[in-house]
Amino acid sequence: MRFLPTGEQSDFARTLHDLLGASQVPAAVRAWGAGEHGPGRALWSRLAGTGLFALAADEAYDGAGLLPVEAALGFVELGRAGVPGPVVETAAAAVLLSELARLGEEGDDGPAKRFLPELVAGEALATLTLPGGSPYALDADAAAYCFTVSAAGELRLARGAGAGAGAGEPLRSTDPARRLSRPAADGELLAAGPRVLAAAGTALGWARLLTAAQCLGVGEALLASTVQYVKQRTQFGTPIGGFQAVKHRLADTLLALEFARPLLWAAALGLAPWEVAAAKLAAGEAAYAAAMTALQLHGAVGYTEELDLSLWLRKARPLRDAWGSPAACRAAVLQERER
Repeated sequence: MRFLPTGEQSDFARTLHDLLGASQVPAAVRAWGAGEHGPGRALWSRLAGTGLFALAADEAYDGAGLLPVEAALGFVELGRAGVPGPVVETAAAAVLLSELARLGEEGDDGPAKRFLPELVAGEALATLTLPGGSPYALDADAAAYCFTVSAAGELRLARGAGAGAGAGEPLRSTDPARRLSRPAADGELLAAGPRVLAAAGTALGWARLLTAAQCLGVGEALLASTVQYVKQRTQFGTPIGGFQAVKHRLADTLLALEFARPLLWAAALGLAPWEVAAAKLAAGEAAYAAAMTALQLHGAVGYTEELDLSLWLRKARPLRDAWGSPAACRAAVLQERER
């Protein structure tokens, strides 16, 4: 098995990397956290132009087909750049609608026809809640559509979606650019039944996988920033990066990230729930460890909001817990081992 990205996949990741590097993402993150979504929406449109969101939608609805490996590669770059907004949720919503149409009878694809073209083109943002995930929706105030799936198998469009109404007052988060709110449960009924729950299970796996990819990107960005910093900061007349204790801390951080990487690609190839859970657990813990390393080695300056590093530091903990806390992921892996 060739366990490396193809040339085409690498080119796609490189395209995203270059686009994001030229897009002043930190300014967009700060604006998003302040409630100004304009810069983030402009960035969203450019990302959609690369075909990123098409990777999570069926070809019948302007998508490229469900391509989890390519999507995971792309979301590593989103995490590395610290892109704000419900990127995972929009992709998961596209998967949900695509799977719902695939599992339905002929002509029973109204929700997919209605919403997918806008999501794929980057003209609309979506957020959602799913059984097995958090009851709180991310950035419902910025999303055009807020989908909810109940444990009874009802897919609804939350009342007031698009204007932030009906979603409740946003909760405060460790990351100011992540606002959580509980969507109303009495919205428009789009579909119901076992196929909704089946589609929701697939969408949950994608959400967990793409969050793991984001975690890996965040961890890599934190490590790179820290390595650069310890080469410049001096103590006793020498860069602190030359100290043995600092080297060991950075090496441990690198190893955690490198061990998470193959788990992520294995999960993207197979999408087995326990493999996705293992990837999310490893990548989430590695990103959080990278944040702790970055904070310690930057010293007091690491606590300042003015330093761009803070934008990634604040993402590590929420992403570690989003779409599957470490405890939930461990339980999923252990459940598979007990079979």
